[in-house]
Order: sequence, then C-alpha cells, then structure tokens
Amino acid sequence: PRSILQWNVGSHRDISHESLSLFRLLEPQIEILVLGTGDRVERLHPATLKRMRECGIAVEVQDTANACATFNFLMNERRMVAAGLIPP
Repeated sequence: PRSILQWNVGSHRDISHESLSLFRLLEPQIEILVLGTGDRVERLHPATLKRMRECGIAVEVQDTANACATFNFLMNERRMVAAGLIPP
C-alpha cells in the first residue's frame, strides 16, 4: 500500500543496516529500495548493501532527483518498491 513514513536519516553517513531496518519490516515486502542521497550519488558501505540483498531487497543508490524518477517509473510498472530520500 502507498504510505509515507518518517525516516530518521539526515545524510548518507546515517544510512546503515539499522537505519534500513524500517524497509525490511514493510508489508507486503518490497523487492527494490531506491535511495536518494541528496545532490549527488554517495557510496554506501558494501556490507550494508550486501545485508539488504540477503534479505531479498535490491538497493539502487542515486542522487535524490533521479531516485524520485526511478521510484515513479518502478511504481508505474507495479513493482514492490520503496524510496528512502534525503533532500538535496
């Protein structure tokens, strides 16, 4: 279902396995998580991305403007997708 939730992340440095736990708890389970890291694409710790894949969730990291566009495209395809967006 369409929902908007508060995500307590201020910058890409705050993104961790713990901060992503919100997305692992969503029902129905998402298949793709699109992360918008602000004005530019920021690298996330590889272990964090690996743990999400192990939970069955693919993670796409982009700048926030492109993450919004990707999220909308995937929603149009009726994919099980969520977005974590940090304002630019």
